[in-house]
Parts: sequence; structure tokens; C-alpha cells
Amino acid sequence: MSPFRSPSNGDAGMTTTVQKISMVFGVVFLLIAIVGFITPNGMAMTVDPPAMLLGMFPVNMLHNIVHLLFGIWGLAASRSWSGAKSYAQIGGVIYIILAICGAVAPNGFGLVPLGGSDIWLHALLGIILAAVGFTAKAETVTTTTV
Repeated sequence: MSPFRSPSNGDAGMTTTVQKISMVFGVVFLLIAIVGFITPNGMAMTVDPPAMLLGMFPVNMLHNIVHLLFGIWGLAASRSWSGAKSYAQIGGVIYIILAICGAVAPNGFGLVPLGGSDIWLHALLGIILAAVGFTAKAETVTTTTV
């Protein structure tokens, strides 16, 4: 039995777009977390000045832990259509809120760096996840009797 289930065909595999997006975002968030942890000062809890992931995105240990958790959640959620849909909807809203917070408080209220390039990146991630999550439709199997 496959670990991926769609609502229409039980264990036929990861067939819905929202499940695939959840899987891709899960893998990417895990990779970003790993790269963030090995970035110079990526394990520090400082916000000012933060470590810079790929020279563009401010990160610290808490930021990397959040990426790790979003990655694990994305992979786990991709196993079912409803889980993937919830991940995309909730994650999308969270990332849109993070983009707004980054514009208002770039140092993340002293906890996590959210400013700079993270603002547009979080906005883009939030829009993509929310759009996929809120427009996700279950695939249906049509059967014809001959």
C-alpha cells in the first residue's frame, strides 16, 4: 500500500497537485533548514546582525528550526489530500503574515530576522501555498458501465 492517498482512489498514489506541492515545499524547507544550520552563525540566536543564508536571506537558529518544522509538516501532510490541503492553506496564511510582520518589524520582535529579502520571499511562498490550498479540488474517478 502506498503511503500517499488521494480522496478518490484510496492508495493509488500521490496524485493531486496539492499533495505534490506539499511534498516539494516539504523537501525544500528541509534543505533550507540544513543549509541554514551550516551557514556561518546559522546556529546563533542573534537577530542583529543575523546570519545570511546564500548571502541574501537573514536567518538564525529559531528561523532554521521553523524551516525544519515546516519541512517535516509538508512531507507528513503530503501523504493525504486533506492533510496537504490544510498544510497549504494554513502554511500560506502563516507565510503571508510573516511577510507583513517582516515589513513592520524586520527583527521579528527580537526573536527571528524577518526583514530584507525574506519579506518578498515569504510573500511569494504564502501566495503560492494559499492559492494552491484554497483552490485544491479532490480528484474524482469517473466510472462508466458498458
